[in-house]
Amino acid sequence: MPKKKIIVPPSLVQTWPLSPTASFGSAVRAKGILLEVRAGLPGAVRKSLDVDGMTLKLGMAEVCEDEFASTSIAVTKALEGIENLPVIPREIQDILGISVGERHRWLKDGRLPSAGTRTVRLNGRARQITFHVFDPRVIEDLLDRGIVDEWREEDIAARAENRRQAAYRAKLTRSLKKAAKARKTTGAPIDETATELQGWDEFDVDGLLR
Repeated sequence: MPKKKIIVPPSLVQTWPLSPTASFGSAVRAKGILLEVRAGLPGAVRKSLDVDGMTLKLGMAEVCEDEFASTSIAVTKALEGIENLPVIPREIQDILGISVGERHRWLKDGRLPSAGTRTVRLNGRARQITFHVFDPRVIEDLLDRGIVDEWREEDIAARAENRRQAAYRAKLTRSLKKAAKARKTTGAPIDETATELQGWDEFDVDGLLR
């Protein structure tokens, strides 16, 4: 029977609660902050720092007192101004409760402003990826205004209008084809004005075809 692994709790422990302004109450954001802070630590001690809910936790054995002290100082310094750390895609999706498609659509039409781009190399791969990041204060404002539901309603209305326009254009095309076929069958001369849709110019001016 395999022996059960015994986990010895660390003797030296320090914690750093993440403020709501930094984490937005998002576990994904908290993990992102952890990874950001870990990236600035020596490789040998990175896994000594972990996240528990909305709190970063550093734990080491008693014999690592010097490393614990220096790492604690490094973590404290790294967390200065962490509220301004740009929000990455997976974080904004969790914070706002939106889908990948909504993020792409609202970024493209300008409703979700980008704060720039970031390029990272995937672990164990030569390929790099570039993605948009977002200003945390802008995200805070969007949350305060509850704007996401309004955007979704706008999207529903826009899709309905697009379907209406598509149906109208399809009906017009069928009508013109039917009229052209009838003239060809009867041999009647073509009346150019008869093929024009009454009120088309006004319809187009209103911007409904755009």
